[in-house]
Amino acid sequence: MPVQMRLARIIISEISENQVIYLQEVDGDRQFPILIGIFEATNIDRRVQEGYQPPRPLTHDLIVSVAEELGAELESVIISDLHEHTYFAQLRLRKDGKQIEIDARPSDAIAIAVTFDPPLPIYVTEEVLEQAISAT
Repeated sequence: MPVQMRLARIIISEISENQVIYLQEVDGDRQFPILIGIFEATNIDRRVQEGYQPPRPLTHDLIVSVAEELGAELESVIISDLHEHTYFAQLRLRKDGKQIEIDARPSDAIAIAVTFDPPLPIYVTEEVLEQAISAT
């Protein structure tokens, strides 16, 4: 059973290539970091700032618009695998009553999730959560 998480922290460093986001369990205390790129970290950070509206659609806005124009509804994000220190995620969409999962980098999936108000639910499989916590 996947565990619902929330974006707890974003750490942006100008002197490091890797930025860090922390996901924390919604109904618990478990949390873990994911290393992401500066573009994704900056975009996620801007999205969680109240009132931010980009002057033109960003890539994550484009993905949401394309899905909606094709008649799909974005439902959630799931981080489903951890292999050799790399996380794997899917965007979960629904079209015509059928659930569709699209492969995505976790940073992109989370950036899409926080594009919504309120944000889309973010889930992590129990196995990934256990692996991530034991690796930290």
